[in-house]
Amino acid sequence: QVHLVESGGGVVQTGGSLRLSCVASGGTFRSYAMGWFRQAPGKERELVAAISRSYDSTRYADSVKGRFTISRDNAKNTVYLQMNSLKPEDTAVYYCAAARTLNVRMVITNTPLYDYWGQGTQVTASS
Repeated sequence: QVHLVESGGGVVQTGGSLRLSCVASGGTFRSYAMGWFRQAPGKERELVAAISRSYDSTRYADSVKGRFTISRDNAKNTVYLQMNSLKPEDTAVYYCAAARTLNVRMVITNTPLYDYWGQGTQVTASS
């Protein structure tokens, strides 16, 4: 059982930056591909960014490419999401998730394949 705790959310002005962190406990962090998702009011949860077990493969939603960066530190059991140039449409609850996989270079983009989820952290970009 993996327990995920997100932090770093808050309120920023349009164009500002935030760095989200997600700390994992209770499992072998390096065995999991990781993802960041978000859900805005009235909208479905969507994948924002994902990273493989081996750090070197990442995937981004088109809406955040060039502005957001996902990274991980397996020694600290932590995955990060650096968010720059935030826009009002980035406002949502952001969740991290873990997907167990044997493939160290696989990026998981299929939401049902994620096994564990955090409780979420609110990000608000005000215009």
